[in-house]
Amino acid sequence: MQIDRNTGLVLEGGGMRGVFTSGVLDAFMKHGLYFRYTVAVSAGACNGLSYISRQPRRARISNIDMLAKYDYIGLRHLVTQGCIFDPELLYHRFPYELVPFDYDEYFRNCGRGEVFEMVMTNCQTGFAEYLTETSGDSHRLNELARASSSLPYVSKIVNIDGKPMLDGGIVDSIPVMRAIETGHEENVVICTRNKGWRDTSRDHKQPKFVYRNYPRLRVLLSHRLEAYNRQLDLVDELEASGRILVIRPEHPVVVGRMEKDTQKLEALYEEGYQLGEKFVVQHVKVG
Repeated sequence: MQIDRNTGLVLEGGGMRGVFTSGVLDAFMKHGLYFRYTVAVSAGACNGLSYISRQPRRARISNIDMLAKYDYIGLRHLVTQGCIFDPELLYHRFPYELVPFDYDEYFRNCGRGEVFEMVMTNCQTGFAEYLTETSGDSHRLNELARASSSLPYVSKIVNIDGKPMLDGGIVDSIPVMRAIETGHEENVVICTRNKGWRDTSRDHKQPKFVYRNYPRLRVLLSHRLEAYNRQLDLVDELEASGRILVIRPEHPVVVGRMEKDTQKLEALYEEGYQLGEKFVVQHVKVG
């Protein structure tokens, strides 16, 4: 598979496992490797923002250095703000103050033809929505990232354009089919689990009092693990057929979705960075 202007980039989520993705993207930025189309979900969307804004190490600083400093994952945030990840810190203080996001560069690149879609789940319809922000509205851009990353049960539903949204990974954890449907027949996919991994947990039917106003969301949550494993099967099939190139951890991942051990996070970031470097050497003509 040859990487060219028509190749898409697909970023999986995975909570704090997304530090792997940030490592890969930092390696891409080091070598000036950018894609005209990127579709990202959940943590992948947050990491992808710093990639589109051309800010190497920003995602790493946010996910590792700032976690050590501010401890922004915990039940106290769920109790006080309705989200287990401190939303005030992550979506307000980080981008505007502590780890400034380059909105000008982001929107400039969007204006040059780059497309960055973030995946979220419409709680009413039960379908994925793939949304962008190109008008220069920094608040809406932050809200799209927040909605895409709002895990069920431990996050508030986010209102986007009058629609109730949650984590895009509920319905489309690895949005490679979206990339194909938008005309990108060949794609680079960054996954946050090692090859062969499958979730062996069991799905459970959600009781009616859970998201009682959103019955279609309950159905999705009742089959979430099955759907994710099917997407992993699809990724393997597309990879075997040569339609996609996959960058994934080479060893079983010991980082949890809400991991707070910064040594584990640093190791996974470094693995992503090294594999990103290796990918560029093998598949991209540098210079």
